[in-house]
Amino acid sequence: MPTLDELRSDFERRSNRSLSMPIAGTIVWLVIAVAGANLPRMWAPLFLAAATGAIFPIALLIAKFRHEELVSSPNPLAKLMGACIVMVNLLWAVHVPLLMGAPGYFPLSLAVALGMHWIVYSWVIQHNVGITHALLRTALVLAAWLAFPQQQISAVAVAVVIAYSISIAQMQSRKVSGV
Repeated sequence: MPTLDELRSDFERRSNRSLSMPIAGTIVWLVIAVAGANLPRMWAPLFLAAATGAIFPIALLIAKFRHEELVSSPNPLAKLMGACIVMVNLLWAVHVPLLMGAPGYFPLSLAVALGMHWIVYSWVIQHNVGITHALLRTALVLAAWLAFPQQQISAVAVAVVIAYSISIAQMQSRKVSGV
């Protein structure tokens, strides 16, 4: 049975810095920012819902080029990260009613929830990038949502892109031990 340190080292090697998901997220949230500013107010939340579903397939494509084992890793820590993604997506049980009954809250709930798994990622890699991302993302999203009530989707999307950009820079420059 491998030790936790050995599993972490293997996760790092197989995930190649885990950049495919945040890169895909950045791309999708940039598109959401533009669409949110240009779509009619009633269609923008539906676009937001549909567009966030594209993050994972885009990440799979990016992972292929980056040689990341995004879904095929036998490492239990990779499986833990997969379980976290499932956990975050269970919150669609909250997002959908908000979309139907209080659509103004939908971008806030979705943007915060889709960043929650970063905390576990921090624990897995033993680096603060995930905690920083989750906290910064939550604060920026809330501030944008409050500050721009007429452009909440675009403002929230820009906040997410800022958080991703900082995290990607940290992920690329961090020292990776044991790899």
